[in-house]
Amino acid sequence: MNIIVIGPKGKMGKTIIKLAKEMENMTIVGAVAPQGRDYIGKDAGLAAGVGEEIGALVVDNLEDIIDKCDAIIDFTTTECSMEVLETALKHNKAVVCGTTGFSEEQYNRIVEISRAIPVLFAANTSMVVNLMYKLLSTAAEAIGSMSDIEIIEMHDRYKMDAPSGTSKEMGEVIAEALGKKLKEVAVHGREGKGARKEGSIGYHSLRAGDISSSHTVMFGLMGERLEIIHHAHNWDCFANGACNAALYLQDKGPGLYTVKDVLGINE
Repeated sequence: MNIIVIGPKGKMGKTIIKLAKEMENMTIVGAVAPQGRDYIGKDAGLAAGVGEEIGALVVDNLEDIIDKCDAIIDFTTTECSMEVLETALKHNKAVVCGTTGFSEEQYNRIVEISRAIPVLFAANTSMVVNLMYKLLSTAAEAIGSMSDIEIIEMHDRYKMDAPSGTSKEMGEVIAEALGKKLKEVAVHGREGKGARKEGSIGYHSLRAGDISSSHTVMFGLMGERLEIIHHAHNWDCFANGACNAALYLQDKGPGLYTVKDVLGINE
């Protein structure tokens, strides 16, 4: 599979290039960076800091190279990702989108685009995190109605959105298992006086240093609690999942896919 990576100097872009260049069934044919960067026209391997050339250049216009690829992998900003998706639609190319923080209007447009091209949309491309969703659904079905549910997520100081897209997906999974809508039961942080609201799902977002990703979901009962936790020690698990997601889209028809589809655990 031939891929294009958006944002080769970003924390995810450079990690994807590092891993993808070692895969026998994947070839990087180009990378796209914002206009004005001093590494435009340079080899993507050198731009990403992998220490060697990979035979693919960094450009500032996706249109210039998009016809070389089978799929695009994008972990950038909501504005950039929407442009990537619109261009992919125009050229009938598959997209793996790991960007988070989209508005409801933007998400609805992504759904529309996926009716014409394959889009794998994932707030978190870690295979283990997506298995965690399955565990959360099982726990919520079994003990959710009798639990105080709290979600604590930690990321690096540079993360733009809070709560994280992953924690939102976790909340959606739990709320669905309980027959509720997350937006009606989510409580973001606490201050002041008053008992915990019955049936709510609490959210707490921490931003510090270079924390890659950490999510803890607590089911608190009287006398005991269950915690389901995932810690990412670096970005490799997300990059590896993104590459596997791109390979999954090969020969797939239009649709909005998830990592659970890749794992074969979607219901």
